[in-house]
Amino acid sequence: TRALLGGRRQGVGNVAAAGLGVVTPFCSCSAVPVFMGFVAAGVPLGVTLSFLIASPMVNEVAIVLLFGLFGWKITALYIASGLVIATVAGTVLGRMGLERWVEPFVFETTLRGKPVDPSRGMSWDDRLEMAREEVVSILRKVWPYLLVGVGVGAAIHGWAPEAWFAEHATGPLGVPIAVLLGIPLYSNAAGVMPLVEVLYDKGMPMGTLLAF
Repeated sequence: TRALLGGRRQGVGNVAAAGLGVVTPFCSCSAVPVFMGFVAAGVPLGVTLSFLIASPMVNEVAIVLLFGLFGWKITALYIASGLVIATVAGTVLGRMGLERWVEPFVFETTLRGKPVDPSRGMSWDDRLEMAREEVVSILRKVWPYLLVGVGVGAAIHGWAPEAWFAEHATGPLGVPIAVLLGIPLYSNAAGVMPLVEVLYDKGMPMGTLLAF
């Protein structure tokens, strides 16, 4: 990954990272540890953010479901929009010098408490031990936030009625409302497709649904 993304200039690297995100079927929770691994491997932060945005948003399952529900034109529009958003956002964020806000442990790759360089070759035992250590370390740091996020998303998922959504997410404010409602809704792109189909049948515009 470092060889693929690390040596490319800004822009080209973002496009490559967004493309890599499309072919990796991760949800947002799965993409974050991979994102951390990219940063630790020396991939520029803006490039890794393009991957982090594209991976949960545009994946194979969502593409297949979209194609089956709405045809190839809507699917192509969805893929293109996702790639453009991931590339542009990663490029802009990469120029903002956000590295100073990243927790120091993200830049470190350690094994048994000592820094290591995975690119110099590691045994399978070392790789498995490092994986175990990183799982424990990451979970200790993020589990309270993850629990709160999943709980809020689950509450909204069970509360949000389709009829209310279809009634209010319309007109000039339809897209911003759809985005604001979609942010806390804990669901990946594939899991939200049945809801999208119901809302489409209720007459919601396709652009608003793709934003959601």
